[in-house]
Order: sequence, then C-alpha cells, then structure tokens
Amino acid sequence: MPLRAIVATTASKTAAALSRAAGRGDGSVIGGWIGLKIDPDLLAHLSSGRAVALVSGTNGKTTTTRLTAAAVGVLGRVATNSYGANMPTGHTSALAKEGHTPFAVLEVDEHYLAQVINSTRPKVVALLNLSRDQLDRAKEVAMMAQLWRTALAGHPEIRVVANADDPMVVWAAGASPQTTWFSAGQRWHDDSFVCPESGHPIERANGDWWCTGCPLRRPAPQWVVEEDGVIDPRGDWHLVKLQLPGKVNLGNAATALAVAGEFGVRPIEALPRLSRVTSIAGRYAQVDRDGRNIRLLLAKNPASWLEAFDMADQAPTLLSINARDPDGLDTSWLWDVDFSPLRGRPVLITGDRAYDLAVRLQVNQVPFQHVQTFDDALAQVPPGRLEVIANYTAFQDIRAELDRVN
Repeated sequence: MPLRAIVATTASKTAAALSRAAGRGDGSVIGGWIGLKIDPDLLAHLSSGRAVALVSGTNGKTTTTRLTAAAVGVLGRVATNSYGANMPTGHTSALAKEGHTPFAVLEVDEHYLAQVINSTRPKVVALLNLSRDQLDRAKEVAMMAQLWRTALAGHPEIRVVANADDPMVVWAAGASPQTTWFSAGQRWHDDSFVCPESGHPIERANGDWWCTGCPLRRPAPQWVVEEDGVIDPRGDWHLVKLQLPGKVNLGNAATALAVAGEFGVRPIEALPRLSRVTSIAGRYAQVDRDGRNIRLLLAKNPASWLEAFDMADQAPTLLSINARDPDGLDTSWLWDVDFSPLRGRPVLITGDRAYDLAVRLQVNQVPFQHVQTFDDALAQVPPGRLEVIANYTAFQDIRAELDRVN
C-alpha cells in the first residue's frame, strides 16, 4: 500500500484499540473514521487483493454476514465487521484490524451499497430484502431498489446472490447479468404490493408472484429452503442444524450457503461451521440472572418484529422502544406491527417511548405492565424464561446492563 495508507491503517488500529481499552465500545467506528480522514481511499487500498463479499438488505444483514463469514472460513481467514458497524468507517476498521486476509465478508447498510461496491470491487453481492425502515431519514423502498439497480448495472462483473421472493430485490438484481437466486420465503408483503417497473399490482399465489402489467415475476431459485434444510443447485437436500432460533435464520443460512458457493465452498463443508454460530453481537444471546433465563431479540421495523414474534417462546416478554438517532425519531411504524401474537402472555414495556408502545398495545388489545428499568422487569416476572424484544438503542442499553453479552 502507499505510505499514506500504511500510516492511516496504523492510526485506525491504534484508535480502535484505545477505544476498546477505555470501555467506549469496540472501536469499529472511530478507528475507521480516523483512518479515512488520513486517507480517503483507505477502504479501497485495504480491499485490494482480497476476494470480497458484500451482504445488504433491510433485515438480517448482521446474522447473514456472520453465517457467511463462517462458511467462507472453510477456505481461509476472513475479515468481517461482525459487530454490525456497516458503513464505510466500520468496513475500514474491520479490514485494518484483521490485517491481510484472502477473504472479506462485509455487512453493508443498504444506503451505502453503491459506494462500498465502488471502493471494494466485490466478487459477490448478496441482496436479502427491502422494506420500510426509519422513513424519517431514509429512502422509500422503491427508491432504494432503484439505487441498487443502478449500482449493479455499472458492475456487470459482480456475481449477485438475490432473494427471489422479494419483488423489489428481483427488480434491483435484474440489472445484473450474473445472478443466483435463493428462496427463503417472505412473510412481510406490505412494501411490495406495487411493481417497481410498471406500477401495476403484484399478485401472489402458492409461493409465486408476478406483476399484472409487465413481465416482472418471481424467477426460479437455485437455492431453496425446504422444511429443516436447504436444496442446492444440484437438487441435493441438506439438513441445516442451527443454534439460532426461527425460520428466518434458516433463510439466512441458505443465503450464506449460496454466497459461499460462489467461492467454491460446498454445503457439506460449510454446514458444520454454521451450526457453531450461537449469537451475533448479542442477538439471540441467552443470559441467566436471578433465576431468569433472558433471551435477547432485536427488532427494528415492522418486518423484523413479525419475525421476532415467531422466534419468541410463549413466556413473559419485555418490549423496549427508543427513538434515538440510530433508531429513527419517528415511532409511527409501530402502527404497522400486529402485536396480537403477544396476547395470552405477560407483557412488560419500557424504554424512552414506552408510552407510544402502550397506546399501540391498548388498541391491539394486548394487556401490559409498564416498568421503568430492566431490573424492575426482572422483579416482576417469575423464575424461568424472559423474552426481550427491543429496537436498536434499547437493545444496546439492555445488552450493556447484561455486561455487553455476545
């Protein structure tokens, strides 16, 4: 690398290490920020010589990235931003920290995908899904799909691994001449009723979908989730054993296998590594405290709350909602979430915007109890399982109270 890039890399690693030593976080943002200030092209320099995979989408990025890194790890050392810092500062810090590795698997915020593609020149880009998220400061779903489509059209050399069940993703990936399709199912349909190409309604039946006014329709997937396993492009079925809950994570595993397949990794080689993944930056972590087994689930938008309810056991459940800058300041999205699956269990609520949540639950006829702190919640539930579902900063607050569990 040029001397400037070498100096920037050293400064990045030093700043990140100091941040960790001071207990100010894992240093994944400050390290990259300082490195890029010294050398704005540092991410491109650090990516050079590595086979890079990028993973982007509204939901499931962090988990899919962790599973993909585990799968690609069959071939050698993999640099990855495993704590979810998914903007260029986080990518830069992750690559600087790991030093030279033959491979990198990076989670990318959907707004930054085009920029990161230009900097890293990836071998593979995985597109998971698109749904509304933080609309007070983010783009509408169709606008995001257009940005992806334009970015991929400019890089025909990239292998794209894309979700055949999401019309927005299919349209965005349609600009790429090299696409591998996976089918992991799509339970959330509220952001893809209208075709992004023609504006006509999209119809669905028996797992298929099609536009009523143009040729856009669900492509035939090469990787398919079926029961407790995944069918590969050869038609072979593989049992997938995960320690992560929910059918959605079976879909994330299928995506990871599809991306690893683009690197030449066979499912039979990758599956044992996927089975050893237990928690990702605190997501799905289980902690025992005061006779309670506490499980942490992150849910940040309507689509992910739907999946969280599917994962949660029929047990006392704590919901925590904040509306700080990383969450988005607008909580009106709560009205797009159906909280009725929580009926019949003890529900507690907390967080900065607990009263917004209280009104929503009352309308949805879900009884609840308001608590001021996490310790208050523990005192209100009997020994046994406590499910915790929280949006981003609320999740981090509770994770910190539990000593930053991973």
